[in-house]
Amino acid sequence: MKISCIKSNKDNTSFRILEKLGINVFSINELEKTDKKIEELIKKNYKTIIISNEIAGFSEDIIKRYNKTNNINIIIAPSKKNTI
Repeated sequence: MKISCIKSNKDNTSFRILEKLGINVFSINELEKTDKKIEELIKKNYKTIIISNEIAGFSEDIIKRYNKTNNINIIIAPSKKNTI
């Protein structure tokens, strides 16, 4: 199973551990192209795509479309917040 992550190119904290474990982490410059990147990864047979919470709002339609399929998993990673 191929797994990938997508984040903003300005995001330096998300998915660092996953990247060190060898999972492909892709950065995008234009958040409006989130859907295009997800489609590209699906065509390359990525079955699990984790996206940062920051870019999730830019891909709402595609998340809804693939939410109903069993063979593609799109996961929205929660943002890191400092909690006491």
